[in-house]
Amino acid sequence: MQPIQELFPQLTTISRRVAITMHQKPDADALGSTLGLAHFLKGLGHTVQVISPTNWGRWVAWMPGVEDVLDYELFKKDADAFLDKADWLFCLDFNHAGRTKSLAPKITSLSCTKILIDHHQEPDTAFFNYGVSSTAKSSTCEMVYDFIVESGHRDKINLPIAECLYAGVVADTGSFRFSSTHASVHHMVAFLKEQGLEHTRVHEALFDNFLENRLRFLGHVLANRMEILYEYNTAIISIPKADILKFDIKTGDTEGLVNYPLSIQGIKLVGLVIDRDEERKWSFRSKGTFDCNTFARTYFEGGGHYNAAGGRDKEGLAETVRKFRLALQENKTLLQ
Repeated sequence: MQPIQELFPQLTTISRRVAITMHQKPDADALGSTLGLAHFLKGLGHTVQVISPTNWGRWVAWMPGVEDVLDYELFKKDADAFLDKADWLFCLDFNHAGRTKSLAPKITSLSCTKILIDHHQEPDTAFFNYGVSSTAKSSTCEMVYDFIVESGHRDKINLPIAECLYAGVVADTGSFRFSSTHASVHHMVAFLKEQGLEHTRVHEALFDNFLENRLRFLGHVLANRMEILYEYNTAIISIPKADILKFDIKTGDTEGLVNYPLSIQGIKLVGLVIDRDEERKWSFRSKGTFDCNTFARTYFEGGGHYNAAGGRDKEGLAETVRKFRLALQENKTLLQ
């Protein structure tokens, strides 16, 4: 994988067909970074199409340009047609093709130039022609901002770009409280504010835009599905499919739920598992020195960041919870 800086001179030579994609079930950072980059590249005269492997949540459906994103599961034919003629494929907020679900075989087969912008651990660098991977960055949105600035086009950042990039940064930094919120993040936000960004409007769109059923679902889950395991300084939330159906929970409605138990004094690790149709989906969050990325990779075919990661399991809900408990026993000394 060549440094992404090698790509900068090519940004303004000729107009190209550019596809941009992200991981499945995109969050604010995934959708914000892809849309922010799309607006920027369109401004340079390129033909751009953002393709999501799956649908996305209502909480991010307000972003400028989201109406033009192709859901690969719904519009596979149209997406494939664009991908077949693409000159460049930007891969944002994921670093292994497998994180794009049913889109993975397609992007793996492409011979176009593949470009990585991502902040997760252990990238599959052999898959990409150009790229940048930095776990020190707060978000992929911050990295897209860096890409625009370092390529000499900061003047191209308009309000739609600012809103998309700010949304991903504020979500992935936990509203600027996580340790990844370095000075560079605040410098970026200051510049976006200078371009006319109304940060309260973005916050309201992200966090004050859910339906009543989600709040009632959260109350039910915290009261009835959360267990505190003080011997391991751990909290576990296990959500059966029946709860998803009862409260009519849609994509994105569980966003942020895994963070709630971290507010409990002494809790160092939280595991959230949701019973999905095809598999059980895990989310892990930690405080301090417990490595969620290694934990997820070791036990649940996952990965991510040091203090935030995800995983999956084909076993049933009860069995995967049992595996989690056994994993806690093996890691007890690390959780003290």
